[in-house]
Amino acid sequence: MSASSISFLETNVPKLSKLVSYIEEIEESDIYSNYGPVNTQFEKSLVENNFSGIGGCVTVCNATIGIMLALKYVTRHIRSSEKPYILMPSFTFAAAGHAVMWAGFTPLFTDIDPATWASSRESEGEMLAAFSSRIAAIFPYATFGNPIDLDYYNGLSQMYDIPIVVDAASSLGAVDLSSRHFGTGFPFPVVFSLHATKSLGVGEGGFIYCADTTAIAQMRAMGNFGFEKSRHATICGINSKMPEISALLGLEGLKKLEEISEKKSEIAGLYRTYLPEFVFQQQSGKRSTYQFMPVRVPGADKERRGRLLTLMAESRIGTASYFSPHLAEQQYFSSFGGSDSLPVTAEVASSIISLPVKYSMTEGDIEYISSRLRMNMQRAFN
Repeated sequence: MSASSISFLETNVPKLSKLVSYIEEIEESDIYSNYGPVNTQFEKSLVENNFSGIGGCVTVCNATIGIMLALKYVTRHIRSSEKPYILMPSFTFAAAGHAVMWAGFTPLFTDIDPATWASSRESEGEMLAAFSSRIAAIFPYATFGNPIDLDYYNGLSQMYDIPIVVDAASSLGAVDLSSRHFGTGFPFPVVFSLHATKSLGVGEGGFIYCADTTAIAQMRAMGNFGFEKSRHATICGINSKMPEISALLGLEGLKKLEEISEKKSEIAGLYRTYLPEFVFQQQSGKRSTYQFMPVRVPGADKERRGRLLTLMAESRIGTASYFSPHLAEQQYFSSFGGSDSLPVTAEVASSIISLPVKYSMTEGDIEYISSRLRMNMQRAFN
């Protein structure tokens, strides 16, 4: 392959120019928001196509707002002064930490599992033993779109009488070990992102899934200023509604979600083949959803990793380092959040890089990126 530039991320947003007739229908209806007919159709299609017709969905303007809304819903009967903490991993994106803070709580950080990079059960157990009476909700992350064991979290909720909200921002299209789309049948809110760079993108957007349709109805009301009655707020509210144009893009994107998810999974498999000496995330389901390919570089630390990223940029290959620094290392969150010892998080965060995973990529692209990565690693480490 030639040494042409390979960008890090791609967008997966359908072309509005191809949807003119549908846009004209929206214009004729004069309905642009407020859970309109296109949005209703999109929510119904999500449930039917991705959750086996079980439960319900409510769309949101972005996943960060969706997390805030979901956390507010599951903690609606809890005083934050009595239970100030949300139990969550530090190895996640800043949006998750901000959502917890905006919902009125303080992050209580757990360490991660060294193989799956999701919250460590041992760390969760230690924090629950010490703080369970002060934890308002448990907030696990399906790290990098890799399914986590939701039966375990359902049991954890029952054991400690603490509600769950799942951060599934990158997980739409992921398939669990039971061959169902991730989240299907879970009785607590599961929040997905529809950002432009996800496998189904609408620009900015997201949705909350839950098997409990009563919970979805209440979160829908919360997303419309708390109006369970006409112009009458009966529950905590915010404006989280998705515009009709975004819902239209979502409906169109659903048509290619399976194809894109499968192709990106194949690309991830090629990276594993071409980089056998690197450390990849252990898969917890039958298919993860890939926005990019996270991989740990053997022998890397932050300084060496920094030199490697610079050399990859000079090779005109886009890379990044999600999630480094992790939340407990970031100034804002470290000033508020509490944490247990996070040795695995620190080790993974200091050695991880993210490689491009794009629907348009070929095996030749993967071979080229892998060879450049190996060559640049030798230069960076010498």
